[in-house]
Amino acid sequence: MTKNLRNILANFVYREDGKNSKTRIVKVTIDGQTIPKYTNEFWTAKQRQAHSLHEVSYRACFKPQLPRFFIERCTNIGDIVYDPFSGRGTTILEAALCGRKVIANDVNPLSTILSWPRLYPPSLEAIEDRLLSIPLRPNERPEIPLSMFFHKKTLVEILSLKKYLAARKRSGKEDHVDRWIRMVATNRLTGHSSGFFSVYTLPPNQAMSRESQIKVNKERNQKPEYRDTKTIILKKSAVLMRDISKEEKLLLQRSGKTGKFLIGDARMTKKIRGSSVQLVVTSPPFLDVVQYAQDNWLRCWFNGIDAVMIGSRITMSRSVEDWCQVMGDVFAELYRVVRKNGVIAFEVGEVRNGKVRLEEFVMQLGIVAGFRCEAVMINRQLFTKTANIWGVSNNAMGTNSNRIVVFRKK
Repeated sequence: MTKNLRNILANFVYREDGKNSKTRIVKVTIDGQTIPKYTNEFWTAKQRQAHSLHEVSYRACFKPQLPRFFIERCTNIGDIVYDPFSGRGTTILEAALCGRKVIANDVNPLSTILSWPRLYPPSLEAIEDRLLSIPLRPNERPEIPLSMFFHKKTLVEILSLKKYLAARKRSGKEDHVDRWIRMVATNRLTGHSSGFFSVYTLPPNQAMSRESQIKVNKERNQKPEYRDTKTIILKKSAVLMRDISKEEKLLLQRSGKTGKFLIGDARMTKKIRGSSVQLVVTSPPFLDVVQYAQDNWLRCWFNGIDAVMIGSRITMSRSVEDWCQVMGDVFAELYRVVRKNGVIAFEVGEVRNGKVRLEEFVMQLGIVAGFRCEAVMINRQLFTKTANIWGVSNNAMGTNSNRIVVFRKK
């Protein structure tokens, strides 16, 4: 990080209403280091409309404007951008669209399933041809009851697709079209509109339990209606690809060819060469706030993944002390892979109604690992319609606030 970038953070003036506003600055001292805290509305939904390729839902993901902010200011074309907790791949996709090389890591295999295909978007014609070639298996039955979510005919289509994709992967014939279809189908399994395979249920980033869905169906007096899965996949594919230019498609493919998509513990990433990464933008699991295994059980079922096993591997610490022990080891590994003058933007939000300020612990963890803590950015903005739906009524909640600790390797 340079003094120039510090000035940019201190004087950044974008606001929701378009008016200028000076960034609020306070300074704290840790281990003899004076660290500025900047508070402003650094990025908003209106500041830059997110690319359509990002419209894949996943729990606890940040907005694309966050990684874009750092990618544009801390890297050059060809630099490596890394996310050790990649989730749906927001950082990786933004980096690829900017012509950077990418490395993604996540302990959950769903991360690669949802992110890699978007670096190789096929044509709609190729998707339609492939969907039409998939044989329907009318006698297929699920190994677990799913009739509370899906119409009988819809479930047959889902099972047929599941069997087809599993066979293609097992035989080594799975290609970028198959992976794209898998990604979109995974995203369209359940939701609260006719654009999903299921009856009305929770938003697509949260899968309700079978027992809870039965109760919801009774309360709403609803039954699963038939949904044409092929049509839904094609429509969603068109939405995802509506913004892609020819130049962007080439950039995506270029990043895909050189990129690494790792599935494993962020504390042990031997496949990443030391001192090779210019920028890390990431957001780790926040204590036990999000139940990843519970929220993704149906997506895991569709993709043949053991949700319980994955849940046990994700850092779900109940105490700050346990969380810091894990993240301290993550920072030690990041120090190995980040090159001199490389930057880390470590987003921790606000948890437990703002009572736990994880950024204060993260600052210390990074310093102990050997990094220089350059700043803390607190991004605040007006509540969105979605946030109000979930009953958020004050600006202290993490839903509407980002807390990013910025480090530099000396």
